[in-house]
This record gives sequence, structure tokens and C-alpha cells, in this order.
Amino acid sequence: MSTSSVPRPESDAAFRPLRRPSLTHLRRHRVPEGALRALALFAAVRLAGVAAVLAAGHLTGHSAARSLAHSWDSRWYLHIATHGYGRLIWITPTGGVQADWAFFPLYPGLVRALTTVSPLTPGQAALLVAWAAAPVAAYGLYRLGHHLYGRAVATTLVGLWAVLPHAVELTIAYTESLFAALAVWSLYCVLKNRWLWAGSLAALAGLSRPTGFAVAAAVGIAAAQEALRRRGRVPVTLWAGALIAPLGWFGYVLWVGERTGDLLGGYFKVQSAWDSRFDFGAGALRFLRALFLYGGGVVYPAALMIVLTCVVLFGLLCLDRAPLVLVVFAGVLVLLVTCGSGSFSSKPRFLLPVFPLLIPPARALARTWRVRPARALLVVGALAAVSVLYGAYVVVVAHSPL
Repeated sequence: MSTSSVPRPESDAAFRPLRRPSLTHLRRHRVPEGALRALALFAAVRLAGVAAVLAAGHLTGHSAARSLAHSWDSRWYLHIATHGYGRLIWITPTGGVQADWAFFPLYPGLVRALTTVSPLTPGQAALLVAWAAAPVAAYGLYRLGHHLYGRAVATTLVGLWAVLPHAVELTIAYTESLFAALAVWSLYCVLKNRWLWAGSLAALAGLSRPTGFAVAAAVGIAAAQEALRRRGRVPVTLWAGALIAPLGWFGYVLWVGERTGDLLGGYFKVQSAWDSRFDFGAGALRFLRALFLYGGGVVYPAALMIVLTCVVLFGLLCLDRAPLVLVVFAGVLVLLVTCGSGSFSSKPRFLLPVFPLLIPPARALARTWRVRPARALLVVGALAAVSVLYGAYVVVVAHSPL
């Protein structure tokens, strides 16, 4: 498992005379062939998803603003963006005290910045951030897939990410698209040996979601692997990137701890009030027992199938001998989702940014496209229809937490 296949520059490169960029140099930095087509495919599917949400809202009497920008966690982010932290709590029916410190600051910070410099409302700004981050993430996914496997697999990767069952949550006021954009570009920078960029983007990812430390873990382990492979003869930027990577996540956790009076444990107590903790799968087992005894409509069985499919895909990713940085990132997030407590209906959303899991099916589908294009098109079309319709259902109709 190698983190890069890109040769390093020669040691005398700094002493070469300045000259005009060559055509080869310019080609190296242009948009890869096929990227615009892949992004157009991604945009078409996700715009269809937004249209389905609006149509479902019209048929059921739900406002578009509520469905897209003011559902579930979105309300907490918008309140933080408008009023700051420490001003909103919720007392649960069981007496638990849920505080806004559970939500990481990058997304509401960007929303607040947009509302400060523009006439946008907080809801509009939140949607703009999410809608801007989603294609950035899709383009990063294409670049990563193109670097590792070529144009066909890269296009298929973007297409599969667009048609995931919960991909609609990339286009509502949630943090998944922002986190995915930062994560994919950070891991891409690792593959290209751009360690300072990788660490900086990982630090920002750590400020966007509680699971953001998965990016820092992937960067750190990939840096250690590279150092071992080169017997310590690595640039100082590698160590700097590895040290920068976890600063965002640790910084926010310590800030919450200082605000709560418990520097090291305060943040985890806040999350525990939200029933969000690593319980080694005990919560998942309780959910399975309740599901088999009492049923769970549509959303909960679908969530279970999605989680189980992701576990299988992680096994295939390991067998596929993917780069270590991708395996670590995917493994940490899959472990957190499967062995963490919390609402099971939210787990597919947490798995949305785990794009490396799509590499094995993308490679298989790209091979199918070469020999049986009609069959591959049928598969993608069916997945797109399910994604659009199911996305509208979970956002507008279902009353389960997103």
C-alpha cells in the first residue's frame, strides 16, 4: 500500500535557470480529461434530488426553506451562526441537557461570515456553503480516482457518490458536503506528497465534524508509513503536516472542555448528553433487538442495510489493496459508525463522506461499462432513481432524525 506514485523532483531543481512554463508543465495542472463531464453528471443527479425534495414538500405542505435549510441539526447550526455558542440548550424527555457545544464551529462560522458580508439570510448562506462544497468534493473525488485508476473509474466514483441513498444530505444545510470536500482534498494531497496542504486541510476537517479526527489519523499514519519506507529521509514538511493535522479537532475539544470546567472530559460529557459515545457496539445491538421485535418502518431497516453494505465494502477495499491513507480514513469512520451509539437513522449520513468504500464497486462498474454498457447504465439509472426518491422521503416525509 503506497501513499504516492509521483516521483520527487531532482535535488538540483532549485539551481536550474528560470524559463517559461513548458506545455507539459501546463498540462500537468489543467483539469483532467473527463472531469467536467463527471461534475455535470453529479450536478444533474443532485439537482434532481433537490427538485424531488421541493416537489414532495409542495405535495405535503412543507415549505422549501424548512425542508432544505431548517431541518433537525440545521437549526442548531443556524442558531450558532446567528447567536454564537452557549446560548441554546434542549432538555430531553429523560432529563438530559443537550448543549450547542456538540456542534463543531467551521460550518456555522462560514455561514456567519457570509451573512456578515452579504444580504443572505442564515438559511440561504447555509445552503450556499453546502451547495458550493458538494461539487468541490466531487471534483476532488474525480482527481483522486483519476490519479489512482484513470478516467473511467474516476467518473464512476463521482457517479456512485452522487446516487448514494442519502446523498440528498449533501444539498441540505448540513456539514457532510463541507467535511467531504476537506477530507478528499486532504487525502489527495497525501497521495501527491503535499504534506503541508494535507495537514492544513485535515485540521479544517477536524473543525467541521466530530469525526474529523479520522482525516488527521489517516494523514498521520500515512506520514509514518512514508517515513519508515524512506528510513527517515523525508522533508520537514511531512512532519509539519502530520503535526498540524489534528490541531483543529483537539483545539475545539479543549475549548469546550475549558468552557465546561473539565478540560479533557468536558466535550465528551456534552456528546454523551446527545447519546453520542463509543460504546463498542452496545447501542447497535440494542437497536437490532428492537428492530427485530417491533419493526422500524422504512428508514431503520434501510439504515441497517446501508451500514452492513458499508462494512462489506470496507472488507473489499482492504482486499483491493487501496492506498493506506484511504483504508485508514474509511476504517476509522466505519468503526465509529458501527460501534458508536446514537440514532441509527443518522448512521448512513455519517457514512456519506466515506468515499473510499466506493472504489471496489466503481472499478467493477467501470469494467462492466466496457463490455456491457447497457447493464452498467441500467444499474446507475436504478440507483439514481432510488437516491432521488428516497432522499425526498427521508427529508420531507419521514420523521426520523437525519
